[in-house]
Amino acid sequence: MGNTLGLAPMGTLPRRGPRREEPLPNPGSFDELHRLCKDVFPAQMEGVKLVVNKVLSSHFQVAHTVHVSALSLPGYHLHAAYAGDWQLSPTETQQAKFLTWQFDGEYRGDDYTATLTLGNPDLIGESVIMVAHFLQSLTHRLVLGGELVYHRRPGEEGAILTLAGKYSAVHWVATLNVGSGGAHASYYHRANEQVQVGVEFEANTRLQDTTFSFGYHLTLPQANMVFRGLVDSNWCVGAVLEKKMPPLPVTLALGAFLNHWRNRFHCGFSITVG
Repeated sequence: MGNTLGLAPMGTLPRRGPRREEPLPNPGSFDELHRLCKDVFPAQMEGVKLVVNKVLSSHFQVAHTVHVSALSLPGYHLHAAYAGDWQLSPTETQQAKFLTWQFDGEYRGDDYTATLTLGNPDLIGESVIMVAHFLQSLTHRLVLGGELVYHRRPGEEGAILTLAGKYSAVHWVATLNVGSGGAHASYYHRANEQVQVGVEFEANTRLQDTTFSFGYHLTLPQANMVFRGLVDSNWCVGAVLEKKMPPLPVTLALGAFLNHWRNRFHCGFSITVG
């Protein structure tokens, strides 16, 4: 007796199961479209600022900010945020006698994000500012969406529509917002683990103003330091140096900015805890 070997007929191949495609990623929020490029640029600093961040739970956190400046009155800002499947973030800002309220609601699906923001809602005075965002991932690299801004107050009502798109490659990200109010384009490039650069172009049709900016981000991990710098078409240059103080959860920052066109100079210092 011998072994029997069964062969498939010529011209036929074994069947393969259907290829499973990876699900599309969530595109994030509308405000984060230009975030990679924005993080390259230094934040404007003036005066002395103290920021204390406190995480109360895995879903709830608060932040206290005290700012003292020679150009404005001292201010205190309280921010409370709840993060979950449905995110609500009421924000209260108090400076002198000025008080504003803002309510944010965000829903994130598997491959889309919808956001609704209400600012200073006043049912009696029939005034409100509403901002609606929607983003959809079409591919793993392409995201499209839009923004609708609606405002209403006695004797005035209007809306502005803006379309947005973002394309993400391995080492660079390009983003564009275009609407009746103007355009905002940004390009982010990561050269290596320590060097990042960003380019921004903003055009405002209402103010008839355009701005071109270049920023760079340098990380020095051995010294726990980060250096950011910028130069723009308004003849402004600036830089911020951040220094972390491990093992303490404290970050010190020192910044300086100079506007050659208006002959203005200002500097700032901040302490962030948490």
